[in-house]
Amino acid sequence: MSDELSLHRRRRKPTADELAGIPWLGLLQPGERLRAEEELLVGDARAGDYVCRVGRPVTYWFGVVEGLLKMNNDDADGGTMTFAGLPPGGWFGEGTAIKREPYRYNVLALRKSVVAGLPIDTFHWLLDHSLGFNRFVMNQLNERLGQFIAAREIDRLGSPDARVARSLAALFNPVLYPGVGQVLRITQQELAYLVGLSRQRVNEALASLQDLGVIRVEYGGLRVLDLPALRSSVLAPRAC
Repeated sequence: MSDELSLHRRRRKPTADELAGIPWLGLLQPGERLRAEEELLVGDARAGDYVCRVGRPVTYWFGVVEGLLKMNNDDADGGTMTFAGLPPGGWFGEGTAIKREPYRYNVLALRKSVVAGLPIDTFHWLLDHSLGFNRFVMNQLNERLGQFIAAREIDRLGSPDARVARSLAALFNPVLYPGVGQVLRITQQELAYLVGLSRQRVNEALASLQDLGVIRVEYGGLRVLDLPALRSSVLAPRAC
C-alpha cells in the first residue's frame, strides 16, 4: 500500500483548533469560509509518509498544521536536492494546483505530522470568487520564488555555518510559515536532513550561531534572536 493511499485513508475532518491554525481562512468572506471549512480535510502523517510524489496528479492543495515536512527531488547525479522544509502554518504546491499538472517534487513527513488538504476544485472555486484568497496565493507565489532562489544559493555556499544559517532563516519566514513564530520545534537530525550536512556538522554550526547571539538552542527546538543576521549569512568565524 502506498504512503499516499495510507494517508488518504487516515483523513478526517479538522478540529476547531486545527482550523484556527489555517492562516488564509480569516481572509475569506463568511460564505467563502463556510464552503472552505466544509471541504477541508486533515490527515495524520507518520514519519516517512509521502504527501506528494513526482508524477502523481494533484488532488489537494496542502498545508502543515503540525509537524515538519520536506520538499525535495532527485537530481541528475543521483543525489537528492532539498527545495524547502515545511514547518507549521506552511501551505505549498499552489503553482502545481493552479496548473493542475502532475507534481514535479516529492513531499514527505520527517516526523509525525498533521497535514491539511483543500480539494483542488474548491481551491479553484476560491480563486474564482475570493479576492482575499487570491491575494494570499499571490503572496505565497512571490515568497516561494524568493525561497527557491535562496535554496539554489544555499547549495553553492562553501561555509557550512552559512548554509545552516540561511536554511534556518527560510524556516522562520513569517509569510510562508506564520505558525512558527520565534521558536522552531526541530531536532538537529531533522535540520541535517534539510541542509544536507551531517548531524555533527550541524551541531557545530548551531554552536557557532549561538555564540554569535543569532539563535538560542532550547529544549526541543531553536529560538531566533537575530533573523536579519541569519538571512544575510554574513557571519564572523567562531573564536578558537
